[in-house]
Amino acid sequence: MIRKRPPSGLRAKTVKGYGLGPHFEGRNATHQMKKLTLDDLKKFRDHLRIPVTDEQLEKDPYRPPYFHPGTDAPEIKYLLERRAALGGSVPERRSKHSDIELPEAKSYEVAKRGSGKQQAATTMAFVRLLKDLMRDKNFGKHIAPIIPDEARTFGMDAFFPTAKIYNPKGQNYLSVDRDLVLAYKESAQGQLIHPGINEAGAVAAFTAAGTAYATHGVPLVPVYVFYSMFGFQRTGDAFWAAADQMTRGFIIGATAGRTTLTGEGLQHADGHSPLLASTNPAVVTYDPAYGYEMGHIVRDGLERMYGHDSTDRNLMYYITVYNEPIVQPAEPENLDVEGVLKGIYKLAASTTEGPKSQILASGVSVPWALEAQRILAEDWGVSADVWSVTSWNELRRDGLAAEEEAFLNPGKDVRQPFVTKQLEGAQGPVVAVSDYMKAVPDQIRQFVPNEFATLGADGFGFSDTRAAARRFFKNDIHSVVVKTLQLLAAKGEVDGQAPAQAIEKYRLLNVNAGTTGNAGGES
Repeated sequence: MIRKRPPSGLRAKTVKGYGLGPHFEGRNATHQMKKLTLDDLKKFRDHLRIPVTDEQLEKDPYRPPYFHPGTDAPEIKYLLERRAALGGSVPERRSKHSDIELPEAKSYEVAKRGSGKQQAATTMAFVRLLKDLMRDKNFGKHIAPIIPDEARTFGMDAFFPTAKIYNPKGQNYLSVDRDLVLAYKESAQGQLIHPGINEAGAVAAFTAAGTAYATHGVPLVPVYVFYSMFGFQRTGDAFWAAADQMTRGFIIGATAGRTTLTGEGLQHADGHSPLLASTNPAVVTYDPAYGYEMGHIVRDGLERMYGHDSTDRNLMYYITVYNEPIVQPAEPENLDVEGVLKGIYKLAASTTEGPKSQILASGVSVPWALEAQRILAEDWGVSADVWSVTSWNELRRDGLAAEEEAFLNPGKDVRQPFVTKQLEGAQGPVVAVSDYMKAVPDQIRQFVPNEFATLGADGFGFSDTRAAARRFFKNDIHSVVVKTLQLLAAKGEVDGQAPAQAIEKYRLLNVNAGTTGNAGGES
């Protein structure tokens, strides 16, 4: 017979600031003490009887030395013995993990092929890539997809029959979709993590899987897919905690952009997640336009997290993907892969002779830039090169790093920021466009050598068609055209009346004009 004892507890009365010495103890001075003077440090040392000399303290009062009593000290022995009796350190970080073999090159081929004549959103391009990575015979088992909601919206219900949803007790009910080919299936051997509409739980699962390489010695790659608005805005603190725990994995912000998911309420209209992500030092943010860009980004992420030559492993890759179908082009020959990974590469050079300009675009706005390039050439005789910006955030980080190098090395030759180097020799004004707030492309303004203007989606949103929303925000195709003409007119390189004529021609002042014409991808 097991004797049941009533629960017991220990109540201890303490003083906030305990250990700070007679000068501060009892005064609740923990939050009031902004710094310790040299005299304070000496008194603190004497109070705790720490064997540090006056000379050591006086050498640099702002950086007092650390003291450790040694592994043989009775205090340390006691602590280690009690911890061992409790089962060891919790959590315990292991410096080594089991081997992981990264995917073969053929696993990325689906990203390079494009979609042919069919249209596919970048969400679907990513899901196809993920499916092939999960099929890799050596690497696939290391992937842990996490989908809190909308698996069918993302096209990930195709994973149900094969990968299955993890449930330690298996599936103990009949699903309402059991008659479908892609029915909801749970299994104790399932690979998918489906916490329901629970973003906090999903980030917790992401953190657990993303730190398994250290806590269990098992390298896993969590892939957390969610509506982009419901990531860093709702659970940003949890992502900060994940970074603090050195989590590795991929965060996929689906249905990204402020105008791609109109009609579901403005809470879905993501115009700023790259800015929120930029506050987390461990997050590497990308906004790819095409599947082939994504293939290189994912491969680079895996190499940095688990490659043999990597020195900066504890990263989380935030990749924004969209729900707007476009023709996914095949990977171009001689692709500037370095530009893709560092944040910018020239996608399409203009073949038109005329006043020169540059259009920088990211994500879903890249097709708008290409169409604006055509209109500028045909209607106005203007040459506009189009650049795909895969990461405004990484370009800014690189630029700031270059500035710091110059700051610490006065009078020496220092490297240029990558975006400055890429645009070296590019003629004419630069118009930067995205489906985010203007502040997102504005991150690189100080590193662009040319005259620079941004177009974006500032404000709460506009619940109408995509085209009307883009006309409302003035970040659509024709807005790119007009802004380019305005910059050129100010330099005297096109007729001064051209911008006004273009506004009239494209009915730019009519918010609803986009519903009858192609104003950003939807007609």
